Amino acid sequence: MSSTDKPGAGRWRWLSGGRQRRQEEVILMMLCALSIPSILPFGIYRLLQGSWASAIVDMALVLAMSSVIVHVWRTGRYQVASVCVTIFYTGGMLFTVYLRGVGLVYWVYPTMISAYFVLRPSVALTINSIGLGVLVAVLYGRVEMLNLATIIVTVGLVNLFAYIFSYRTGVQNRRLHNAAELDFLTGVGNRRALERHLAEYAQERRPQLESSLLLLDLDHFKQVNDQYGHAAGDKVLMRLAELMRRHTRSSDRIFRYGGEEFAIIASGAGLNAAASLAEGLRGAVATATLQEDHPITISIGVSYMDKKQTPAEWLAQADKMLYAAKQGGRNAVRVAS
Repeated sequence: MSSTDKPGAGRWRWLSGGRQRRQEEVILMMLCALSIPSILPFGIYRLLQGSWASAIVDMALVLAMSSVIVHVWRTGRYQVASVCVTIFYTGGMLFTVYLRGVGLVYWVYPTMISAYFVLRPSVALTINSIGLGVLVAVLYGRVEMLNLATIIVTVGLVNLFAYIFSYRTGVQNRRLHNAAELDFLTGVGNRRALERHLAEYAQERRPQLESSLLLLDLDHFKQVNDQYGHAAGDKVLMRLAELMRRHTRSSDRIFRYGGEEFAIIASGAGLNAAASLAEGLRGAVATATLQEDHPITISIGVSYMDKKQTPAEWLAQADKMLYAAKQGGRNAVRVAS
């Protein structure tokens, strides 16, 4: 089942205006969308009461949140926007406390906790620590030392607990994510991981080095399973995966596309470089001993990952070239023009 066939994928695609978004984008836009109705009524109230400075801060935050939603919706770039949102939140909170006193210090807690939803724990902790230092400077001399110490301790503990929770959750999510995208037999990426990497490359709008896609298939692999058994066939697949690791670059990504078929994303490689990589890999397999008393060869199809095309078209071109290599006698490389 592809990522677009999973339950809930249609919802995220509708939210994205036609393309599937990263979870981080959706969370950031939802945070900003929820913040607007939370801040706007206070801004209107203070405007009516003549508290111009506080009203300007509230309205500036509403405008900033709206701008971030539009920016992320149109571009998909959420990393810098996440930092800006956290700075906007923190700066607005500190300025409000400066204007209206310690009575509004309770806004510190939701403001600082929200940072851990959109930033890496270490970045959120750094910004919040700086914010706490500024808060102490703002309140120093305006509240009793015991109350100031209480604020420092409670805000510090909230940040510590939020950091630990965010860090542990991130570690667990990465472990689950890695496990879900690894082929259980060979240890390389699975088809789900391949589809995700192709989609991310297609959606990335920043200039990137050109890349190519290799599809390779073991020739007459059914004979290995029939003659030596499926256990021997599994060992051949594992040895092939290890050989591919040794004969590809650290920037290349290897995936098991299905059965005895593998894919390689050759990052930073045009067609000529990818063809050389494919030919070297084909030769390495042909001379290696993947199965005793049974020569193993592979056929490879290569396509260029043109941003004007879709991942499905890249795969179709590479598959077409793989089929041509098979039809041409196998143990061969064919490259899409």
